[in-house]
Amino acid sequence: MKNQPLSGNAMPRFGGIASMMRLPLASSSQGLDAAFIGIPLDIGTSHRPGARFGPRQIRAESCLLRPYNMATGAAPFDTLQVADLGDVPINTYSLPKSMPIITEFYEEMLTASCIPLTLGGDHTIALPILRAMAAKHGPVALIHVDAHADVNDDMFGEAIAHGTPFRRAVEEGLLQTNKVWQIGLRGSGYSAEDFDWPRQQGFTVVQAHEVWYQSLAPLMARVREAIGDAPCYLSFDIDGIDPAFAGGTGTPEIGGLTVPQALEIIRGCRGLNLVGADLVEVSPPYDPNGNTALLGANLLFEMLCVLPGVHYR
Repeated sequence: MKNQPLSGNAMPRFGGIASMMRLPLASSSQGLDAAFIGIPLDIGTSHRPGARFGPRQIRAESCLLRPYNMATGAAPFDTLQVADLGDVPINTYSLPKSMPIITEFYEEMLTASCIPLTLGGDHTIALPILRAMAAKHGPVALIHVDAHADVNDDMFGEAIAHGTPFRRAVEEGLLQTNKVWQIGLRGSGYSAEDFDWPRQQGFTVVQAHEVWYQSLAPLMARVREAIGDAPCYLSFDIDGIDPAFAGGTGTPEIGGLTVPQALEIIRGCRGLNLVGADLVEVSPPYDPNGNTALLGANLLFEMLCVLPGVHYR
């Protein structure tokens, strides 16, 4: 028997332990095919804080999720052993000290061949995760959904923050730069060249206004063709989605992706060699009705549904 989410008919959805999807808690990644992990870190945030509370609130809202994906037919718990591994014990006073703590946690998971699905936390966490990914798989392909490119050279003189992870990842050789897709970028900038640096590295940049009113299924067909069978990491900032749907985040930008487009992006990852994924920047203090965290929980379930080895009914 594979682990199953606790049924709402066995325990009311407002009861029980608030693990991700009410899955069993685990203290080790041994024997797991995939696991949900929280990183309650927001000391890399530049504007509205609160993403440290994201993992807890996403888990709470995930009580509404059921194990079968009615739209795609995915039944991940039929073939994958999945659990909630709890949170990485970051150092809440120090970003430099938190980076190796995160990397070491993920290296242990990857050694056990467990695919991590991460609940953020601000986007700084992508850098230490990608360090672990590259140590295991070599440079990886990347699908990055975001309002922002996160390729700043520094922020207030700091090399590590939530606006710098993909600049550092390029410098450290963690990415296959010709297989990086950034989707949803938009907003105002400090100069006309703000999105030029990623293009110069070989990234494909798809700005949000380029796909307004469009299905993203054709775009994802191009992504799959370009990435092929390379190990691929999916990093999804909730602010890639328009704040009309996901206002509970630190740096909202108008004119973003819709929820159906977000689903098309994730479902379009089916068939890729996904080695991990994250959902970051949910800030519960700015999400009083829980809609942003609920959306984040659903997107994480969709990520689980496109992992290699998932059974489709």
